[in-house]
Amino acid sequence: MENLSIIIPFYNEEKRLKKSFKILNNFLLNRKNAEIIFVNDGSNDQSENIIHNFIYNFKKKKSIRYIAYKKNIGKGYAVKKGILNSKKDWILICDADMSVQPNQLNQWFKKKLIINPNKAYFGSRKHTSSKVKTSPIRELLGIIFNLIINFLFDIKIRDTQCGYKLFNKKYAKSIFRNISSYRFSFDIELVLLLKKKNIEIKELPVIWKHKPGSKLNIFYDIPIMLLDIFKIKLKKLD
Repeated sequence: MENLSIIIPFYNEEKRLKKSFKILNNFLLNRKNAEIIFVNDGSNDQSENIIHNFIYNFKKKKSIRYIAYKKNIGKGYAVKKGILNSKKDWILICDADMSVQPNQLNQWFKKKLIINPNKAYFGSRKHTSSKVKTSPIRELLGIIFNLIINFLFDIKIRDTQCGYKLFNKKYAKSIFRNISSYRFSFDIELVLLLKKKNIEIKELPVIWKHKPGSKLNIFYDIPIMLLDIFKIKLKKLD
């Protein structure tokens, strides 16, 4: 697990990035062959300057890469961009707010939960061993969302939306090249593409803490997410 790329997509995270840097700093210093790829999804705040300052002051500069583009396209696109540019054998998606910290991998590895490179590993807040601190509104949205996708698709995954997922490059790049849903619904398309390629998904426990400042706008993003889900359904990926 030393040979690891961590993909961190972000959009307008100037208020939360600095706290995340301390966590990333500790994680990277103990690893010889890991890289972090920050993907700036068209931020228009001070996120870029904050990232550049972090890279400039970091001792292991070569282990950090930065990708940016001007237009905000969506988290799915940012994740896709990061994965297609990754260089390591294992690829981890991790949210910028560190709701699940990178060192969660240590627990997975110690408990021998990650063995087969031909599988995908999803952090799951619904796992019986997970420890979750969330808000009531997030809990409610999660229940509604799961009911919808279970109705529309034959998906047995209990938590598709957790932003902590681990892949192996053996299949990851070929899968993500086919991702065309670029906002929050990209996880659904991802699950269906993995299923289509007979890549088993293992849900694993996480320690997950809700962090204020989420970019999810209920009145804007939820209708778009639902529309995207129906578009995915029309593609007949399931």
